[in-house]
Amino acid sequence: MTKRNQPLDAAPKANPLRSTVAAGTRKPTSLMRSTLGTAFAVLAMVTISTAAELPEAPSTVMRMSNAAIIEATVPVQASNITVAGPEIKVIDKTFVSLAFVSTGSTFADSYTTLFARQNWLAGKKGVCNVEVQSAYLYGTHPTVGRAYAVASVKSVGSVFAAYYLRKHHSKFWSVPLVANSVISLQGVGQNMATCN
Repeated sequence: MTKRNQPLDAAPKANPLRSTVAAGTRKPTSLMRSTLGTAFAVLAMVTISTAAELPEAPSTVMRMSNAAIIEATVPVQASNITVAGPEIKVIDKTFVSLAFVSTGSTFADSYTTLFARQNWLAGKKGVCNVEVQSAYLYGTHPTVGRAYAVASVKSVGSVFAAYYLRKHHSKFWSVPLVANSVISLQGVGQNMATCN
């Protein structure tokens, strides 16, 4: 069917690869084409760049010399030198004490956060009766279960992060525990000053 035989009220068929956006604006389909083209070009270049040189054809090697080609391999010996460092236990007194301080300060923060709920339930005015600093964690009127669930997740997360870093010999393994302790103790201080 040619164009002149089509009825006038027939909608033109839209090509999914062509955009009907007004001229002068960035067309989403051309953006997608250029993105896919760039990604394909990068992948092609990466695969080509990692390839080794092609081997010589057997016919050209035989012309150079009529002797049999023997390729000798030299055995490579691994060095027997191993450096044995001092064995460091992942969980020692320092780790346990920092984990204890971090967990204790986190639960103290959750406990003092509950002062806002107690003030709200008692109808006290002029003191904090709404959680302001961490409302995204505890809610505006924190419940006991939610407060201790947040404390549990924060404690387990910081202890796990410190364990993982210590196991993989990072110098900064204590940072998650110390940071959690500092943040929690700041919360305890603020809750004691404003809500008690």
